[in-house]
Amino acid sequence: MTNENRIKPALLALSVAFALSGCALEGDDGLQGQPGPQGEQGPQGDQGPAGDDAVKGITMKVVARTILNPEDPEGAAEIVQYHPQTLTAYAINSAASTPTIAMIDMTTVSNEQVTNPLTADTLNSTSMPLETEVNGKTLVGANSIAVHGDWLVVAMEASHGVRGEVLFYNGLNEGSPDYVGAIEAGFLPDMVTFTPDGSKVIVANEGEPNGDFSEDPEGSVTVIELVGSDLSAASVTELGFQAFNDQKEALSAMGMHFPTPNGRTINGNTVDSSVAQDLEPEYITATNDMAYVTLQENNGLAMINLNDLSIRIQGLGFKDWSRLQIDAMEDGTVSFGQYQNLYGVYMPDSIASYQWKGADFLVTANEGDAREYFFEVADEAECITAGGVDYDEDDGCLSYTDEVKVEDLIFEPGVEISADLSDLRVTQALGDADGNGEYSAAYAYGARSFTIWDTNGLVVFDSGDDIERITASVHGDAFNNNDDENEGDSRSENKGAEPEALTLGMVGERTYAFVGLERMGGIMIYDITNPYDAQFVDYLINRDLTEGLEPGDGIGDLAPEGMKFVPAEESASGQPLLIVGNEVSGSVTVWQVEQY
Repeated sequence: MTNENRIKPALLALSVAFALSGCALEGDDGLQGQPGPQGEQGPQGDQGPAGDDAVKGITMKVVARTILNPEDPEGAAEIVQYHPQTLTAYAINSAASTPTIAMIDMTTVSNEQVTNPLTADTLNSTSMPLETEVNGKTLVGANSIAVHGDWLVVAMEASHGVRGEVLFYNGLNEGSPDYVGAIEAGFLPDMVTFTPDGSKVIVANEGEPNGDFSEDPEGSVTVIELVGSDLSAASVTELGFQAFNDQKEALSAMGMHFPTPNGRTINGNTVDSSVAQDLEPEYITATNDMAYVTLQENNGLAMINLNDLSIRIQGLGFKDWSRLQIDAMEDGTVSFGQYQNLYGVYMPDSIASYQWKGADFLVTANEGDAREYFFEVADEAECITAGGVDYDEDDGCLSYTDEVKVEDLIFEPGVEISADLSDLRVTQALGDADGNGEYSAAYAYGARSFTIWDTNGLVVFDSGDDIERITASVHGDAFNNNDDENEGDSRSENKGAEPEALTLGMVGERTYAFVGLERMGGIMIYDITNPYDAQFVDYLINRDLTEGLEPGDGIGDLAPEGMKFVPAEESASGQPLLIVGNEVSGSVTVWQVEQY
């Protein structure tokens, strides 16, 4: 072998070594050969496992509707409940001549949208008069109902200064509720609910004062522990708030609100309300171990341990409007602005709860509510002499309201308040920390939103200015409408669309919040499965917003007050339903939830 032949294999080995090390010697690219013939197709592989049905979102359509008390519908459909065993909806009919529950047959609900959702009346109902003479007292009105298993319970108020009653009806499974007795509650029982296991009935007793403060009962929560169907064996505990009477300053520092005219003399009565008298329980959501109660006018929550009946109170603080859009002017147009020194007082009405990663989370509809009290007098002169602040021929003598317009407040030097806010309704009980009559900020009623809270009282999610911006985008100048006639932009100066009704429901593996707007009439849907990643899903409304329309003109649904979600497995249509009681239109509307 020549030296030349001995060198070539060595160079070839060196070239391969460089290629394997990533440092191949650079040379000319060789010519690419012709592609070979395509081989035969191999056998089909085994089919993989089926994937989960993806639910990108939900929407709704009206599949059934009825109007209660059509001749005089206002107040005819407020709180609604559902009995899955008999496919029956129950609704308070406060427009009837006597307190009545409407029993609505839901067996005919189908998947088809009704022909005219604004005027449809497709459901049959029967009326169940309620007991009004109980335990030696006359009951004057039904405020709330709850259903569980074979039980229907009704929160009934008596005349002012007299404790209310909880009526118990049994036999729902047979379709014929029978009155079996009553248990006394506190003053003005406003809401009643069951724990999920049905072992306890919990009542929020609002305990409002009368018009001249001659009577100012304490707010409270009644806990009734049931033992089978024998009411005589039930244990009853009324939980008051006397333990917090010396904590007003600490509660105020947490962002609570105590708008009572202490120190004033009204019709000969000197007002001296304690914290326990000032607190007014409004709405309840419960687990088997805890009850969470909104203290609406006080901007707080009461958290009750149902095992030891201990109570913790949490103030909710305030919402800063300086970084969000709000329309505070009723000028007939969409007029958003961002304003310094303006805050919202959450003041939630409805509340619901659910779990994420084993922890409880609370969801509130932040309606807002001013205090306003009237008493009877002969004329304006008598009203002023009695210490009243204003007289109205229809309502009588106004003894007190904490509501004023921004223009009525005097602000501290250097505090800038936009002229756009002049007519916005705010509370005079907040913003004047030292009591010298000069305000550092304005505090408006409600937050025009819904909020998710953890049980530490911290905001996890707030819908911010979504409700107002979305409804303005959809309706234009007809947004922020009132609930009794179509006159657009008529609520911008006073709580806006007013989120009040609220319920939660599971569709597939997702948790959704349904939020009813009392004044606007629409329903917002949010996916809140992960409370730290809540997402807007849809906005629906069953209302004709043509200018000038009033109830009775085919206007549709007005003032959603109560909501009940029905899972697919409990529905006659086999699809999830949302039942809505609309207070002003007197309509009970059934929406079918549709996945896409």
